[in-house]
Amino acid sequence: MPKAQYWHRIGRVAATARQPEQLASLVAQYGANIVPLALDVTNSEQIAQVVVQAVAHFGRLDVVVNNAGFGITGAAEAYTEEQVRSQLETNLYAPIAVTRAVLPYLRKQRSGRILQISSIGGRVGNAGISIYQAAKFGLGGFSEALAKEVAPLGIYVTSVEPGGFRTDWAGASMSYAPAIEGYEAVNQRAEYFASGKFVPMGDPDKAAHVMIDLVEHPAPPIHLVLGSEAVAFLQQADANRKAELEQWLPVSLSTDANDAENFLETEIGKTYQRGNAFGK
Repeated sequence: MPKAQYWHRIGRVAATARQPEQLASLVAQYGANIVPLALDVTNSEQIAQVVVQAVAHFGRLDVVVNNAGFGITGAAEAYTEEQVRSQLETNLYAPIAVTRAVLPYLRKQRSGRILQISSIGGRVGNAGISIYQAAKFGLGGFSEALAKEVAPLGIYVTSVEPGGFRTDWAGASMSYAPAIEGYEAVNQRAEYFASGKFVPMGDPDKAAHVMIDLVEHPAPPIHLVLGSEAVAFLQQADANRKAELEQWLPVSLSTDANDAENFLETEIGKTYQRGNAFGK
């Protein structure tokens, strides 16, 4: 579905970018429905200011989408300190900071949707993108815990976890660590991405359509995987984890104290099994 055909379902948007002039084409197309705001997501003061501006302009926030991020490929030991920090600051700390900044408003409203654009790389680890995936695993864990925390407030949180989509992720926005001898598989993957030969399976317009449907759904998932490739990765990873858990289960169960009582049978323990900390 072309964007113009479902724009009426989106409504008004506070669109952010480091250079808001990059949003000029959206403003030209959608006029007052787009409010362009300058935002560096690694700047906590600017995050707070932008949230205040958006609430002042619209009167409320209904949907918050954390979409900033970029990829990096290389062996874990090859990354520079700056590369590691920039990955974590942009892909993990920034969405946490934006989320924390909007939560007081959503809590007072007793409503709201938060979409964290994560990755299948936040559910399945692969060689060559360890630092990127460290951030995405962190974002997925934060989102899952937060979803249980804020559900009683009428706030829904979904970690959107796409596989490869036809964006700039593996193209112009991808960065690389220096190649190191001995990491042939990692170096091969880096060369493949850099060659421009990688053609992802995912269609960004279809993903956008799904996310618009998602924010209107009465019972959205905490995790939403997008793309057949991502589904296949996760299914295999889940099967491997289950087999590993069962193989090592006797060892796992052997470490309880001899006089331990079952925490999960206590009242507070039961709230964890029910999925939240509010006993519901």
